[in-house]
Amino acid sequence: MLDTSVIHPILVHFPIALVIIGFLAETVFLFYRKEACLSKTGMYLLFTGTLAAMVTWLSGFIFTSMMSGAAGEMRETHELFATITVALLVVTSVIRIFVLARKAEATRLRWLVYAFYCLAALSVGVTGFFGGNLVYHYMMPL
Repeated sequence: MLDTSVIHPILVHFPIALVIIGFLAETVFLFYRKEACLSKTGMYLLFTGTLAAMVTWLSGFIFTSMMSGAAGEMRETHELFATITVALLVVTSVIRIFVLARKAEATRLRWLVYAFYCLAALSVGVTGFFGGNLVYHYMMPL
């Protein structure tokens, strides 16, 4: 039998770290342009974070049960932001792949990728906030 008490926390925290660190790497690269490896790092962390977020999003449907009352509202808010986060990450990844394929690294499209990456990083933080509140205020006492 699968032990969700070990696997689910790893799934939950992994995309948060990947997306936020990847966004920070992109930020440093875009504003300082001294280390080209930071752009590649940000890109690989974006792709890995997108895949991890998709798996985590799916695990939320599989491993969590329905809730009612205030806990249900918190779960719905968390689920909404998780869906927004995954959508933003997928869009960001697709645009980043397009920029890479067209060799358009030095165009304004790069700033579009950065804007979506910023929104995704903010969204993953908000999702984590609601998820943490859900766990520590409604699920831990169980």
